Amino acid sequence: MHSFHYQNDRLFCEQTDLISAAEEHGTPLYVYSKATVTDHFSRLDSALAQLDHMVCYAVKANSNLAILNLLAKQGSGFDIVSGGELFRVIAGGGDPAMCTFAGVGKTEDEITYALQQGIYSFNVESEAELHYINEIAKKQGKIAPVALRVNPNVDAKTHKYISTGKSENKFGVDFDVIEEIYATAAQQLAHVKLVGLQMHIGSQLTSVGPFIEAVNKVAPLAAKLKKHHGIEFFSVGGGIGIIYQGALDSGNPSWWENKDELATPLTVAAYAGAIVPALRELGLKIIVEPGRYMVGNAGLLITKVLFEKRGQAKTFKVVDAGMNDLIRPALYQGYHDIIPLRKPADEAATEAVDIVGPICETGDFFCQDRPMPALAEGDFIALLSSGAYGFVMASNYNSRPLPAEVLVDGEKLHVIRERQTLEDLIAHEKIPL
Repeated sequence: MHSFHYQNDRLFCEQTDLISAAEEHGTPLYVYSKATVTDHFSRLDSALAQLDHMVCYAVKANSNLAILNLLAKQGSGFDIVSGGELFRVIAGGGDPAMCTFAGVGKTEDEITYALQQGIYSFNVESEAELHYINEIAKKQGKIAPVALRVNPNVDAKTHKYISTGKSENKFGVDFDVIEEIYATAAQQLAHVKLVGLQMHIGSQLTSVGPFIEAVNKVAPLAAKLKKHHGIEFFSVGGGIGIIYQGALDSGNPSWWENKDELATPLTVAAYAGAIVPALRELGLKIIVEPGRYMVGNAGLLITKVLFEKRGQAKTFKVVDAGMNDLIRPALYQGYHDIIPLRKPADEAATEAVDIVGPICETGDFFCQDRPMPALAEGDFIALLSSGAYGFVMASNYNSRPLPAEVLVDGEKLHVIRERQTLEDLIAHEKIPL
């Protein structure tokens, strides 16, 4: 699942000591495992071997150039949601001809840029957008490859902010009108080419049920569209969930909060076993668009304990990372396992504490009332499963410089983003004379 483990009572990523990494590069510090990313890509790619398929990594999960380059070398395509992400993919060595462009609000500049770069397909989110792309392609003298995103109205049973496949969500076209829109486009829109069909029901799915329900509902539609309009592919989106709770095998020590509740991941074998039979007979290229699955468990965030604040009602451990560095707990009520970089004794006593950051917001916490082993000033701790929607959602709120990012390859550690400086914070601001 990932390459983080204790060795000689110190936390390692692959063969790299993370205490030494934190001391050398400072904190907060994002750390990614190359071996984990490549392993996850290989597992998914192999699991879909029975299908003509393309894995398109969802760039929004983690858009660092080194991660994109690593996946491009593995043969990955890319799922993008902005012109900026397309620019990043190209800079990272990715092929625009293996890019699908999603998102409900693409601008004229973004669409023009994507047409010029020759992307594989626009995933169209509305009938209005379809006409918009047709007009822009006409101006450019081009034919835009498009696939409408159908909303199958399937409940992914995930957090409401990352559910995308229900009728009340902003994404996609209603299932009942999709065939009519394809027919109209084929007859009236000369500057679009209907090349596929796309769906995506949500993120962080931990069971195969919603995938099966969505595929069984939409696959017959894909077959009809192939017959009547000659579409080439069916994209089933992403959404494979990862472990956030119980993400590290710590040998069941007394201080490990989740020792009796280790989560069971949705494996790619189970995922593929559920959807491949329904897709095999379509005769279409099948596209999957994983993001979190590829990089989530491949990364962690290291932060340092600054001091303890003990009150009558609470004990706070104040750390040097904040919600500006990792916003998932504040935004999604997201859970992250938190462990010391120096392994406590198996029988270590615990105390319920809040681990909080320096941001001037009450919501700036990483856990509340969580049993933790003793944490002293200067200790390093790791927030696991932070490789997806971690740095990529970071901000300069409270005028805090962005953290550094490093990629571990065995015993080698590569700085893949320098820590932002105070000068960087104001580099593009101007005071009018």
